[in-house]
Formats: sequence, structure tokens, C-alpha cells
Amino acid sequence: MGIRMKQHDVAIIGGGIVGLLTAWYLSREGAHVILFEAGDFGAAASGANAGSLHLQIQYPEFVKYGEGWARAYAPTLRILQASINMWQSLGEEVGEALDVELGGGIIVAHDAAQMRLIEAKAKIEAAVGIETRILDRVALHDEAPYLSKDALGGGFCAMEGKANPLRVTFAIFQTARAAGAILYRGTPVFGLSGKVGDFRIETPRGTFRADKVINTAGAKAADIAAMLGMQIELGGFPLQVSVTEPIAPLIPHLIYSAAGKLSLKQATNGACIIGGGWAARQRENGHLVTNPANFTGNMAIAAGVVPQISHARTVRSWTAWVNGTSDWRPILGEAPEIPGFYLALFPWVGFSAGPMTARVISDLVLGRHPTVPLDRISVLAD
Repeated sequence: MGIRMKQHDVAIIGGGIVGLLTAWYLSREGAHVILFEAGDFGAAASGANAGSLHLQIQYPEFVKYGEGWARAYAPTLRILQASINMWQSLGEEVGEALDVELGGGIIVAHDAAQMRLIEAKAKIEAAVGIETRILDRVALHDEAPYLSKDALGGGFCAMEGKANPLRVTFAIFQTARAAGAILYRGTPVFGLSGKVGDFRIETPRGTFRADKVINTAGAKAADIAAMLGMQIELGGFPLQVSVTEPIAPLIPHLIYSAAGKLSLKQATNGACIIGGGWAARQRENGHLVTNPANFTGNMAIAAGVVPQISHARTVRSWTAWVNGTSDWRPILGEAPEIPGFYLALFPWVGFSAGPMTARVISDLVLGRHPTVPLDRISVLAD
């Protein structure tokens, strides 16, 4: 196909939650927006994640990297906090029940050393306005009586919760399309060149032109940036999630374990969704499959924290590529040396941060001050 001569105000590369939300936000402001998604909308990390709405500093990384890393990362929690506030009204805005519930998140400790680490983490979170309440044994079991009897205590963050990724991405797609955005699925970008006011995007559908470009390509974002000569420290990581058969209502919280990687929640239909960052296995052809050893480890930790889970049958596991960086900080803003090229990448917990990430990048593209200032948050603002 030949060059498509129509000039768009903004081209978005990547049709996950951030790309679709950004397309909607900009279109309702009157911008002419076109979006390219290599696969199907929300079919990668945005639709295949466990649906957790995170706010706390992640405990395994706190233990691994230490308090210095946590203090540097902590300002990023402001984006997550603002995003969770947006999550609470997002269903009403898109006209769809998104199963958003904020039952609070609990990190469960099994010994005194783990409690001390949870307490240290909570102090760092408090410094940026995030409250994690420390629970002793009695308070923990009053809050969550379904937990293992050997749980010693924990940290409770009331603003954490869950949403349904399968409902979310489709609802946002419909809303963005209704607002006038042109959305192409099955359209990988294999070439990107030009400058502000005249970017050219090469696809199997032809070459398109746009004044500005936003990179929301998730795990493939580094490849897109490299087309313009920009190197970013971001990679794709294969993770897996599992779900049980529905059981009676039991777990209103988002549960973590200080004893190992775990995220555990109960969906609206009663199924329990079990994840926590366990790696999937990549075949020689590049396809992802569940890693049996990691599946077993994940289930064992879940049953150790919530014993009743051991009686539920696991009915399905799935995999996804998730974008990540070593420091966990977002890559959010306009590329310093490429005017008109923007990046909207929130590593590891991008689903949780999706609404505010899209709002902030839309602000910047429209020439406004960002709703949440990016100093000490985005690596592009350093």
C-alpha cells in the first residue's frame, strides 16, 4: 500500500490500557488521533495481568534492593495513588462495570524479621503520603480471619484492590472509538522517522503521518524508540498467572506474602486469581508457556497464606510479557532530544498506573502542565 497523506495530530503506538486511554482522552479534546496495535487491543499485559491495583512499594523489591532504592522510588507512588482515585470512577465514565473494588492490600508476615521490614517500608511510604497500617497478630486476624494461624502480623494499605482486565480494555476501546479515535489492530509498526510536525509511521497498511507520536508499546517500547535513535533501559519479562474454580466468598483483600512472591485476590465470580511475578517459560519459537515448577511454587505460597485455597482446583494458567526496568521508575514524558516524541511507560505495575499515566501524557501532548508533576518520578524529568 502507498503513503496515506492525511496528517493526524497524534499517532499512538501500542493498544494496551495506556494507549487506548490516551486515544480517548486526546480525542475528546478534539485531537485527530490514530492508534496502531500489533496484535489485538489489550491482548498483552493490559488484558492478561492479574488485575491487581497496587499502591504499596512491592515487598520483594524492597528486600532485594534496600531502603535507598525504596526512597528513590517512593515519589512514584503519587502516580499510583492518583491513578487509583481515577479507577474508582472509570467504570461510570466508560459505561461499563469494571469490577473495581478497593478492599485494601495486606502484606502478611510470618516472623519478626519480616515485620521489621514491613514497618521500615511503611515509614518510607508515609513520607510521600501513603498510609500502610501496621497490624499485630490480633489485628491481622480480626481484619482477615481466613489467613493462616501462623501469620504473625502485616501491613494494611486501604487503597489497594482489584479490577477486571478483560472488561477494562474492551470498554476503553469502545469509548475511544466512539470519541473519534482511529484504532487499528493487527498493525505492527516497522518504521518510524521524521520530526515534530512530520513523523512518518510505516505499517502493513501503508505509511501514515502525524504531528506527534506517543510510544505506549509496553514490552516492545524499546524497539519503537530505537527507530528514532533513542535508547531506553526497558525490557520484556514473561510472567504467569493462575485462576481457581469459583469458591464461596472468602478474600475481600489483595494479599501478598513476605515469605515469597504472591498476589492473591478473589474475583467477583468467586474464582481466586494467583500471581505475584513468577516467570513463565519461553519456547524456542518465542511462544510463552506456564513454567510447572514456578506454578507449583506459587500455589504452595498461596496455600501457606490462605489454607482454604488448597481445596480449590486450579482451572487455568496464562502468560504475558510485562515491561520492566531495573529501577522500577516510569519513562514518562517527551523525549529530551526528539521533540514531538513522547513515551508513556510505567514498568511492572502499568495496569494500576494506567489511568493517570494516560492523563499525564495527554496533558503534555496538549501543552499543559501534567496533572501530577513528574519531578523525581519519571527518568525523563531528571
